[in-house]
Amino acid sequence: MYAIIVTGGKQYKVEVGSEIMVEKLDEQIGANVNFDVLMMADGENVQIGTPVVKGVSAKAEVLEHGKGKKVVVFKYKPKKDYRRKQGHRQPYTKVKILSIG
Repeated sequence: MYAIIVTGGKQYKVEVGSEIMVEKLDEQIGANVNFDVLMMADGENVQIGTPVVKGVSAKAEVLEHGKGKKVVVFKYKPKKDYRRKQGHRQPYTKVKILSIG
C-alpha cells in the first residue's frame, strides 16, 4: 500500500515505514504530524481525491531537522566587473511514515 502526500508545495510517494526529507516543519523532534493524502492505492483499489481523499491522512513522526548540501549561486556580467558569489543550504525535516489511513 502506498499514498501520494503533499507538504511544502511538493508531492511525495510514501509507504508505511518509509523515511523522507520534506521542507522544514515547525514541529519538535518526536512529534507526530498528519499529511493530506492526494491518492491512495492498496493493490487493486485506487482512491483519488478531489483534491484530497476524504477521511484519509498519513501520520508521521519527526526524526530530525537539518540542512541540505550547499548550493553555490554565482552571478556575473561579462566585461562589466560584476561578480557575486553566494551559498545556500536548504533546511529540511526528516520524517518517518507511521500509518496511512
